[in-house]
Amino acid sequence: MEIFGIPSQALFGQLLLGLINGSFYAVLSLGLAIIFGLLNIINFAHGAQYMIGAFLAWLGLNWLGINYWAALVLAPLVVGLMAVAIERLMLRHLYKLDHLYGLLLTFGLALIGEGLFRNYFGISGESYEPPEVLQGGVHLGFMYLPIYRGWVVVAALTVCTLCWYLIERTRLGATLRAATQRPDLVQALGINVPLMVTATYAAGAALAGFAGVLAAPIVQVNPLMGSNLIIVVFAVVVIGGMGSILGSIVTGLGLGLIEGLTKVFYPEASAVVIFVIMVIVLLLRPAGLFGKQA
Repeated sequence: MEIFGIPSQALFGQLLLGLINGSFYAVLSLGLAIIFGLLNIINFAHGAQYMIGAFLAWLGLNWLGINYWAALVLAPLVVGLMAVAIERLMLRHLYKLDHLYGLLLTFGLALIGEGLFRNYFGISGESYEPPEVLQGGVHLGFMYLPIYRGWVVVAALTVCTLCWYLIERTRLGATLRAATQRPDLVQALGINVPLMVTATYAAGAALAGFAGVLAAPIVQVNPLMGSNLIIVVFAVVVIGGMGSILGSIVTGLGLGLIEGLTKVFYPEASAVVIFVIMVIVLLLRPAGLFGKQA
């Protein structure tokens, strides 16, 4: 069966690939949006934290025998603890300065992290096998669905939904938003604002580590995997609206699907279609699709 002259298996296969990429875009851009929306820090180290999450899963399996399911919990936790040290020792001195200072600091940290891993592991990449229960696939009649890729989409959507609900629909989320807008007032109510800020940065970084563990069985685990993805993720955040939680999730998934369709109908443009959309959005709506106009 063909759809618009394209074999259905090829079309749905690319849509699945686009949905998987969109899932990674959504989780990573969600972490960036949380950090920028609540801390006003442009976290360029996000790609390195994603890469470190993948390497922690690989190192845990090959050196310590830690399985995939434990790595899904432990790797984001370790990345989050590393983020606590970064926020406590470095970032908290930059909150009252221009966004550029935070961007330059986190960009430098990303280069340091990438350089260290390149020195020890090279750039050829390491393979990471998915758990046995998630291996193989299911034939749906119109396409073959690898079980692990289906799991990635479900896991990413679940995490994104929980984070959105926590920030937008709970008292804790309301307190976090209030702490970023009126920290003096929230502090006067007896709430430890610096601790909340630290926890927020750690949570955003942990999302990057979680995405890295999800990506490890799909892509080669290598030091460049974060830098190859972070520019696209920043474009997703800009299109959705800087700091918009819902915008990051919806835009990440949508742009992943658009990228997948572009690979079917016009493969030459698949590498730039997201950036073309970003330019158009910035011209028509500078605050992003879901951002608030100044």
